[in-house]
Amino acid sequence: MAVPTLPGPEGSAGVAAPAPKRRPSGAARRRSLLPHLVLWVGVVAALFPFYWSVVMATNTTRDIFSTPPKLVPGTHLAENIANVFARIDFFGALANTALVAVVTTVLVLTLDSLAAFAFAKFEFPGRRVLFGLLLLLFMLPAQLSLIPQFLIMRELGWTGQLQALVVPALANAFGVFWMRQYMSTSVPDEVLDAARLDGCGFFRQWWHVAVPTARPGLAFLAIYTFVAAWNDYVWPLIVLVNPEVQTLQTSLAQLNVSFGTDYSMVMAGALMAIIPIMVAFLFLSRWFVADGVAGAVK
Repeated sequence: MAVPTLPGPEGSAGVAAPAPKRRPSGAARRRSLLPHLVLWVGVVAALFPFYWSVVMATNTTRDIFSTPPKLVPGTHLAENIANVFARIDFFGALANTALVAVVTTVLVLTLDSLAAFAFAKFEFPGRRVLFGLLLLLFMLPAQLSLIPQFLIMRELGWTGQLQALVVPALANAFGVFWMRQYMSTSVPDEVLDAARLDGCGFFRQWWHVAVPTARPGLAFLAIYTFVAAWNDYVWPLIVLVNPEVQTLQTSLAQLNVSFGTDYSMVMAGALMAIIPIMVAFLFLSRWFVADGVAGAVK
C-alpha cells in the first residue's frame, strides 16, 4: 500500500504524511482496563483505614457502634479534639516527640552515612568482619536489646529523659547497610579519585561527593527514621518513667487506660498525631522522587 505524501515546496519532493493512529481493539481496551481496576482496588484498600479514622474522629463512640454504623464524617470533631486537650498534655507530648524524631533523624543520617561511606569506598583492616557483625545485628530481633538498653540507661541516670530515646536509636544497622549498598553503586570511584588528587580528605569527600550523590538514599532513610521515631511506642513506654515527660504515643495510650475506651476521642488524637508525619513525608518525598527521576534520566 503506497504511503500518501504531502506536497512540498516547488522543486522539492513531498513529505510523507503521518500514518493515522490505529484505535485499540475492544479486546485490547479490556486488557488495559484490568491493571487499572486492580490499581484502583489497591488505592481504595489503602485509603479506607485513613477515611475510617476520619469517620470515627468526627462522630461519637455511640454512632460508631450503632447498627448500621455511620460511614460518613460527622460533626463532633471539635468536641473530640477538646476532650483530648482536656485529658492529656497533647502539645507537650507533641513537642517531645518532634524533638526526639528530628534529632534522631539528623544524627542517624550523619553517623550512618559516614559509616556507610567508609564501608563502601575504603579498604581497612577488619572491614569484612565488621560488616558481617553489622549484618548479624541487623538480623537480631529488636526485643532482645530492650532489657540491656534499660539497664544501661539506668546506670547512666537517663531513665525518664528524652536522651534515652535518642542515643540507642543511633546504632541503626539498617541505616548503615542501606546507605552502604546505595553508595557502593551511586558514588563514582573516578570522582573520589579526582577529589583525592585535589587534596580532599575523608570528611570533604563525604560531604562534597558522597552526600550530594546519595541524596535520594538519604531522603528515604530520613523518612524511614523519622516515621519509626515518631511512632515508637514500646521503648518510650519502658524507659519514660517520668509522667511529666511523655511522647505522643504513650500519651495517647493514656486515653484508653485512665478514661475508658472513647474511640472517637482516641481517633481524634491519633488523627492529629499523623499530620506531622504526612507533612514530613510530602517534604522529603519531593527530594526522593525528583532525584530518583534525575538519576533515571542520566
